Amino acid sequence: MSNLLKEAKALQEEIVKDRRYIHQNAELGMDLPVTSAYVVKRLKEMGYEPELIAGSGVVALVGGKRPGKTILLRADMDALPIFEENDLEYKSKTENMHACGHDTHAAMLLGAAQLLKSHEDEIEGTVKLMFQPAEERLSGAKTLIEAGILEAPKVDAAAMVHIFSGMPMKAGTLVIAEGGYSTSSADMFHISIQGKGGHGAMPQDSVDPLNVAAHIFIALQEIIAREITPSNTAVVTVGQMHGGNAANIIPDTAFLEGSIRAFDKNDRELMRNRVVEISQGIASTFRAKATVDYRMECPSVYNDADFSQLASSVNKEMLGEDNVITFADAFPGGKMTGSEDFGYISEKVPSLMMALGGGSPEEGYPYPQHHPKVNFSEDILYIGSSVYANTAIQWLKNNK
Repeated sequence: MSNLLKEAKALQEEIVKDRRYIHQNAELGMDLPVTSAYVVKRLKEMGYEPELIAGSGVVALVGGKRPGKTILLRADMDALPIFEENDLEYKSKTENMHACGHDTHAAMLLGAAQLLKSHEDEIEGTVKLMFQPAEERLSGAKTLIEAGILEAPKVDAAAMVHIFSGMPMKAGTLVIAEGGYSTSSADMFHISIQGKGGHGAMPQDSVDPLNVAAHIFIALQEIIAREITPSNTAVVTVGQMHGGNAANIIPDTAFLEGSIRAFDKNDRELMRNRVVEISQGIASTFRAKATVDYRMECPSVYNDADFSQLASSVNKEMLGEDNVITFADAFPGGKMTGSEDFGYISEKVPSLMMALGGGSPEEGYPYPQHHPKVNFSEDILYIGSSVYANTAIQWLKNNK
């Protein structure tokens, strides 16, 4: 076991304590007053001078005593509007739940902060710690970027760790994304259709928005069937269709809501444009009007190949060859169809997404993310802290 891993294990009790406090006080979106205050308090106890950014975001610096570049380590810390069904001594005291493991991410980064502070004189550059709100809304990273998180000092690279439960890998396994895309983009659309209402017995005097909605619904799937390269993965899903409230009335309006997901940025841009063109074209064909609004947007996470190779090498050395695998080993096609707003950061600087096995069904962790009974093994949290710290120290050492 490397010295850094041993030091992290010695912090395990504190890391668990941090995780449980954040878990019990689960908060949503950009409004995390209790969580961010706790993170600030803990960082100050370690000797940091943390600052709030964009309300509930927290940023802190370590190193800078030796010349070098700057790497950002990101942990999200917002929860989900889910009522927890676990019977735990540290069960959430709010109506929200850390069902995606962001409480563990924040706790692991706090553990890494202690490790990095202990090795501050050895850091060949600067490490910027980013505790982020509103990942679940796929907007927090963008908000913090706009607030200047990647400046002063300018960030040269970034890394994140995400815990997973209910997957067929032993707890503590580190999963590193290969170069390229590792998550899908996400764009949520709302299509409003303006027709002309009237009596169901006199359709000739009306413009039926339900007829338009039905044709749009069918036509959107042709984007996947005929416009996306068959070897690429993309999805168009319509989750809501509404219009009308009586059997004998043609309504005046209708709407559809859905999402598009893709890995390739060119596919994403094509799909975004085609949703608009198809909706407006079909509406015009049937004498109606359609407007399309994108109400939530998030790019794919793109991983730097050189960063991936370095992280794999240095963490295998620390954790052992058998304890580090790739996304191709863990996820079909080496990619996740879920979305992650770290993608905004990966558009700006060379970035890397890593995942940590938080317990398999065989180990007593059968539930996946976003389930009201999901939980994560606390025994491996120190591993996440050591990975954060080791990855940062080694990247700076190898990228002078």
